Amino acid sequence: MITECNTRLYDYQRNDLNKLFDKMEQVSTNYKLLYQLPTGGGKTVIFSEIANQFIQKYRQKVMILTHRLELCNQTSATLKKCGITNKVINSTVKRLKKTDQYNCYVAMVETLNNRIEAGDIRTDDIGLVIIDEAHNNSFQKLMDKFENARIIGVTATPYSSDASFPMHNTYDELVIGESISSLIEQGYLACPTTWRYDVELNTLKTGAHGDFTVSTSDELYSSPAMLELLLHAYEEHSKNQKVLIFNNGIFASKAVCQMFNDAGYPARHLDNETSCAERAEILQWLKKTKNAILTSVSILTTGFDEPSIQTVILNRATTSLTLYHQMIGRGSRRLPKKKQFTIVDLGNNTDRFGEWNAAIDWQFVFDHPDAYTESIQIHSLHDSHQMPSEMRSKFPNSLEISFDVQQAYHDAIESGQKPGSVINASIEQHATMCTDNSNNIPAALTLAGELDSEITWRIKQYGKALGKATKNYLEWLNEDYRTKLKAQIQENMLQRQEQKIAV
Repeated sequence: MITECNTRLYDYQRNDLNKLFDKMEQVSTNYKLLYQLPTGGGKTVIFSEIANQFIQKYRQKVMILTHRLELCNQTSATLKKCGITNKVINSTVKRLKKTDQYNCYVAMVETLNNRIEAGDIRTDDIGLVIIDEAHNNSFQKLMDKFENARIIGVTATPYSSDASFPMHNTYDELVIGESISSLIEQGYLACPTTWRYDVELNTLKTGAHGDFTVSTSDELYSSPAMLELLLHAYEEHSKNQKVLIFNNGIFASKAVCQMFNDAGYPARHLDNETSCAERAEILQWLKKTKNAILTSVSILTTGFDEPSIQTVILNRATTSLTLYHQMIGRGSRRLPKKKQFTIVDLGNNTDRFGEWNAAIDWQFVFDHPDAYTESIQIHSLHDSHQMPSEMRSKFPNSLEISFDVQQAYHDAIESGQKPGSVINASIEQHATMCTDNSNNIPAALTLAGELDSEITWRIKQYGKALGKATKNYLEWLNEDYRTKLKAQIQENMLQRQEQKIAV
């Protein structure tokens, strides 16, 4: 007779457990199952029970793999709560003795790989391998090291972190668990309210792995305009709530922390360079402080659980579906007095991936990752023309710096306006950018000179929209644009000075 762990399973967890066991019993050794369940659905509890029942039924050993030390220790603790004695294979464990009586191990990927390569750890007696956060590509190096084992990967998003290693090439079959909307409906997850702000991202650049770079994100999100928008969004939707803010760069996160402190709000900063002792102190502060604001970088997306979080602010943009779900999932834990939570999106992520609790065809994502990647990239394109980062940095107080000339032309014609209204609108935007980032007319006119290449590009786009514009006309338009821009800047600055005097 198989006895369950001490931890009580919910009905959907037990159903998934039975489904996975049925699959395992129908397949041969080396068959690889991938199990999808949303963040907050209790994946660790489920695979702990899988380990428990596998050990009892087959009398074989189980290896659980993680990619971070925090996850390693948390998994070990959960297994112990289930009554499963286990051993953590970390840097202090050099080899396993033949007299070892453990039936379950929890190991870091790199550590285990090094021990196997050195011949210090045998794997032929492992009957089941469970891979936590299976979308992480670091596990690939270990997939062929367990010749006698079945393998179950567990993830909230069956979408590889590396496009060159699609998950359907690694796993034989996907088992889909309960959906986010179903878990909300059944009362297991909190219901989200999403507030999105349309943020101009055309100065962000993508790095080698496809996500936006830290340097360009830091530059955008530490700008006065974005800090002001963040403070506004917080005070509008999350004031006096416990808030978790995700950033892409340490510089931006520290600027955010300073901004909130200067505004009189209790805020702390945490990143992957924070010492273990300080991190523990900060997380304890977060737990105890009712209206705490924790701004973070690269540290709380996995292995972190603080159910009292009431608002998650995405103060960054990402092209990673997994990261999107991991970040929001930190606020989705439900409590007796917490049935809802708030999402504030300052990176157009909702446009890119859809609402967090919207239905996703995970089988399609698993089978056709390239097609899904392409759909994300389409949503990421705001404008093929990007203002250079160096130029963008000269307009830190401006949120809007781009202008889709051809779309504006189309809208003008559709609404019966004259084509020239497009140029007037462009001049007005450029004038506002210059005056918003200057204290006097000479400084504003100097900034206008920085826009020379941008003006030339916009005039070319306008010529394309007209279709039959002559070279002489476009040359005249370039000169006229700059003349009108200078006049508009002076008018704006004079109006601003008059308003100050009136106040």
